[in-house]
Amino acid sequence: EEAEEDLRALAGVGDEEISDSVLTIARSRLTWLVVNLGTAVLASIIIALFEDTIEAMVALAVLMPIVASMGGNAGTQTMTVAVRGIATQELGARNMLRVLRREVLVGFLNGLALAILIGLTAWAWFQSPGLGVVIAGSIIINMLFAGLSGLLIPIALDKVNVDPAIASSVFVTTVTDVVGFFAFLGIAALWFGLPF
Repeated sequence: EEAEEDLRALAGVGDEEISDSVLTIARSRLTWLVVNLGTAVLASIIIALFEDTIEAMVALAVLMPIVASMGGNAGTQTMTVAVRGIATQELGARNMLRVLRREVLVGFLNGLALAILIGLTAWAWFQSPGLGVVIAGSIIINMLFAGLSGLLIPIALDKVNVDPAIASSVFVTTVTDVVGFFAFLGIAALWFGLPF
């Protein structure tokens, strides 16, 4: 029952029942969707900061979703483990630093593997070794932040008595989107000497 409750909360559907009315379901989901809309605007603001960079190199717009998606998925993986650990009381002050170190190392190793794969792919696709380096570096950075935020956000929410199963995904996604876009576009602007 606890696992089912946490799974529903992670998806932002709370205590929905199959027999609930459309309005009841819509109202319960809308709150977190509005919060998510606000955080998506924040990610859009980061992208807008690099409008001239993207205009100078359109390939960046093609590759941006990859960086955000990889970070978001990795953050969700860590967040799910953290929420479960909090719910089962397997994650607490006594082992938080060990788990944090583990998640950062996992993020780094997975980031390195994905960086090699997408770096080589971007190089071949756009015939630009520099673009391969840029996306590889940003993937590693975003995967590290995914591990950090996926663990620290649920813990912080739990400390302030907000159910981490319900609220974590909105904030973890925001961190990985913002960090991913900023790292990717910022590294590209510096690497290629593009306008910022």
